[in-house]
Parts: sequence; structure tokens; C-alpha cells
Amino acid sequence: MEDMKKNILDLNMKEFEDILISNSFEKYRAKQIYPLVFDKISSFDEINNIPKKLKEFLNENFCVNPVSIYKKLQSQKDYTKKYLMKLDDDNIIESVLMKYKFGLSACISSQVGCLMGCTFCASTVNSKIRDLTAGEMIGQIVSMSKDASQRISNIVIMGSGEPFDNYNNFIKFLELIGDENGLNIGQRHITVSTCGIADKIRDFADRKMQINLAISLHSPYQEKRENIMPISRKFSLEELIKSTDYYIKKTNRRITYEYAIIKNVNDSEKDALALSKLIGHQLCHVNIIPVNSASHNDYEKPNEQKIKKFLKILSDNHINATVRREMGSDINGACGQLRISTISKENL
Repeated sequence: MEDMKKNILDLNMKEFEDILISNSFEKYRAKQIYPLVFDKISSFDEINNIPKKLKEFLNENFCVNPVSIYKKLQSQKDYTKKYLMKLDDDNIIESVLMKYKFGLSACISSQVGCLMGCTFCASTVNSKIRDLTAGEMIGQIVSMSKDASQRISNIVIMGSGEPFDNYNNFIKFLELIGDENGLNIGQRHITVSTCGIADKIRDFADRKMQINLAISLHSPYQEKRENIMPISRKFSLEELIKSTDYYIKKTNRRITYEYAIIKNVNDSEKDALALSKLIGHQLCHVNIIPVNSASHNDYEKPNEQKIKKFLKILSDNHINATVRREMGSDINGACGQLRISTISKENL
């Protein structure tokens, strides 16, 4: 790990310009260099139109992208690609690239591991090691885009980690990703998922961004949700719903509730009716996600008939809901699974 080098992806154009100026380089050099790191180059030595002295300065003080592809799996069922990315401190994170009719969508991680402890998610198995910087979040997108030789148009921050537990870096990431000199991805093409950190949801509402907000809900009952998602012990369902009410009122934007449906846990008619009652007053959509079986739990997905019945109850109660299309199921596509299995097998 090169401790003294800055990640250029952590900087916006103005910050990079200021560094160059303070080191006696021309301001216009920033516009020659900065856009290239998001697309064309993997080394500053590849830039042909800057002087040798500037190249030396850049190589001594910056890295182009500290996020490199460690392993890649290609689904045989669809285009989905699962990446293990290696950071410059040798930590491993997951990223996923998916293909839709509208283009490529990337699912990225916001932390190495996760503190939230959701029982269905493999990302929490070894807890949280550290937060990712904004540049490391950007770096995942840059690495996947270069590997695919294609622009990525949509981003979902639903990989390992809780973005609202890494809030300042997450907000900086949103600033960087929309920069016209960088990836230039519009806010409406970005979705962030949170376990329900209520105070941060309110703060996020006050920023009035056009980001799509998804909330991991998974149960309409406080006690049951606590068993599935320990964060509910800190932020109760009542507090969560009040914060989402505030968000909708402040932004006039629809919320998506993610509901991992688990056999004999939260898949009953009673659960569906209670969910309808809990969120029926809101501008929202429910994304039903048949749970993935994993070695760290004994969860199973309900059969198709049970899922359809659950969906119909929501529909009958005027709740907009769909079942998420399963992608990359043959390559440990669910969050955290590939990372945990690789760390275990390779003693990383």
C-alpha cells in the first residue's frame, strides 16, 4: 500500500486544480489530466501532452485508481458479471455489472464488510473492516467500465456496507459522480439502499437530491424486524416510517421498500396485510426479493405460488409491487456471498 499517494478519484476538478497550482503547475493542466482517469488511462505515463516534470509529480503523489479487479465471474444465465475488487490495502470488496435494455447498471459497495448484521446478508459475516472513500466507490465503476469497454449509465449502491453509515463519503461520492469532467452520471440514474438509519434519511431529504431511495424493510412488525435486522433496535419501525414520511413530503419522490421474502418467516397473508397497512398511505413501491440461501443461515425462499399470493394481497390493497428479477444466481450474485467464500478458500 502506497500510504503517501492520494487517490485522484477522491478529488473533484477544483481540488485537483488547486493542488496543481499550489505546486507551480498551470491550472489548465488539470483539464488535460482529470477526465482521462475516468476513461482512457491506467497510468499517468500514458498521457502524452504533459511535461515530464508534471508526470513525475503525479506519479510521486497520486495513484490513478486503487481499485483493481482481483477476480471476475460471468453468469451463464445472463450478462451479469460479479467482480471481486482488491483495494490498495489488500482488502477485498464486491461489485456487480448487470445488463438491461437501457444499458449497463453497476452495483457497488460502500464499505468493506458491514456492521448492520442483517441475518439474510453475507456481507455482515465478518462485520465491518472499514469505510470506503468516495474515490474507492468511484473506482469500482471506473474499473468495471474499462473492463466492459462500455459506459455505465446507472448505479445502485446496494453492495456490501451501509451507505448511510458512511454518510460523508457517500455524499462526496454523489458530488463526484455527477461532475461533467468525470463520470457525469445524473442523479436520477442513481439508487441508494439503506437499512433505515432514520436521522440520515431526514438529512438526505433536506438535501433535496434526485437520487432514488430504497429502504430495506423486510417485515411490518417491530419484533420480527429486529430479529431480521438488528438496526431496528436503534431505529424503530415507527421512527423509520416517520422519517420516510418526511422524505416523501420534502422531496415529493417515491420510495422503494425492499422486502426479502423468507419462507415461514415473513411470507404469510398476515404479513402482507400488515405491510399494506403500514405503508399504504405513502408514495411508494415494494420490491419483493426471494431470499438467497446461504451457508451462514437456514433461510429458504417461498415457492412461486406463495410469492404470487403475497404480491396479490399488496396489489388488492393498492400497493404497487413487483418481484425482483433474479440475476447472477449461478455466480454467488447475492451480496457478500462471493467475497466470503473467496476469503475463506484463499485465506485472504
